[in-house]
Amino acid sequence: MKILFIGTVEFSYHLLETLIEENSELIGVISDTDNHINSDYVNLKPICDKNKIPCLLSKNINSPETLSWIKDKSPDIIFCFGWSQLIKEDILKIPHLGVIGYHPAELPKNRGRHPIIWALALGLKKTASTFFYIDEGADTGNLIDQRIVLIEEDDDAKALYSKLIVQAKKQLKDILPIINNKNYHGTPQDDSLSNYWRKRYESDGQIDWRMSADKVHKLVKALSKPYIGAHFISKNIEYKVWKSKAHSIKEFSNFEPGKIFKSQALDKLLIKCGDGAIELIETEPKIDLINGSYL
Repeated sequence: MKILFIGTVEFSYHLLETLIEENSELIGVISDTDNHINSDYVNLKPICDKNKIPCLLSKNINSPETLSWIKDKSPDIIFCFGWSQLIKEDILKIPHLGVIGYHPAELPKNRGRHPIIWALALGLKKTASTFFYIDEGADTGNLIDQRIVLIEEDDDAKALYSKLIVQAKKQLKDILPIINNKNYHGTPQDDSLSNYWRKRYESDGQIDWRMSADKVHKLVKALSKPYIGAHFISKNIEYKVWKSKAHSIKEFSNFEPGKIFKSQALDKLLIKCGDGAIELIETEPKIDLINGSYL
């Protein structure tokens, strides 16, 4: 089974590594030279060079040059793990075993953009690790393998990302013999159960102290590394918050959101939120909080 691999993020690297470990017939890899959109960008060319796998660096997966390169490789199957552009029909019809994608959500629910970030920001208790056949829609193709991944209270983006990598590597090994069969087509999704998560913007990651402390903490966890970090601006300086803790204490409930106060119960400086208070454990740059001042 001749495999062509497409990807450009940390997740892509780990699944490519798994295919190499399984001695798969990798005939080519498409990656990106640089990517300022994905904060978890990884250039796959070094691992390809090390393993003598042809690698094309492309900015547009559907460009004539990329299409020609794929056709010349004549793959039996294409894996696309961690590439934000939708693959068009000209590429989809090349491999006779199909094009396989991955989505870290419980398809058909939660199709669309930034599934790890949304799951954490919304406080979901579970998500899923899902392999599916790519068609011309967005995350709409037949399901191949889906396994539930629980989200623990302390999980941040890095923790959940790591859980999904571990699960996906196991699944990939399991599905390799299954998908090497032109008569296997997977299980159709029930579109009546679907929803789409929208694209997130920088403004979605800005902390508003009028939010509840719990919501602020969820936002911090959702945007922690490898992502860009939740942020706020104070005295014209942008601060990233990498680690926080929400407190439901009712001290100084008459304080306005954004006010810094000293909690007598915890002996800590906290920031008053719309409901509760937030403790800033790690910021970049480090911020010196002053009791009685405002953010």
